[in-house]
Amino acid sequence: MTTPPLPDASAFHFAHQFVVPATAIDALGHANNVEYVRWVQDVAGAHWLAICPPVRQGAYVWVVREHRIRYRQPAFAGDVLRATTWVGDTSGATSVRHTRLTRAASNALLCEAETTWVLLDPKSGRPVRIDAEVLGWLKG
Repeated sequence: MTTPPLPDASAFHFAHQFVVPATAIDALGHANNVEYVRWVQDVAGAHWLAICPPVRQGAYVWVVREHRIRYRQPAFAGDVLRATTWVGDTSGATSVRHTRLTRAASNALLCEAETTWVLLDPKSGRPVRIDAEVLGWLKG
């Protein structure tokens, strides 16, 4: 039984490219699975910094509740990868973020991830409801 692919990106998505460093390579000669988690989190953080006004960035912090990752193909040192992310369902203080990692040259899908994030107040550490303003930033 195959797992269906994640849904297509919404109208507002964010992407950036990076090169797989030699330090990401494991004993099998390809990027270690932990590196994919790092890249999924990195593109989420970069997206948030791109959409949240700088004066508001200190008012929120996001934490991961759950990652679901499907590895499709390996990445190798020197590969240029494209990480694309977008926000799907939101409810209360949670947001589901979708991420795809592809090889930039061929657009080959290497990894799909679905991460549930929780919005927190950085002072209290307690969950904060995603209001209309934040939802507008997330959904574009």
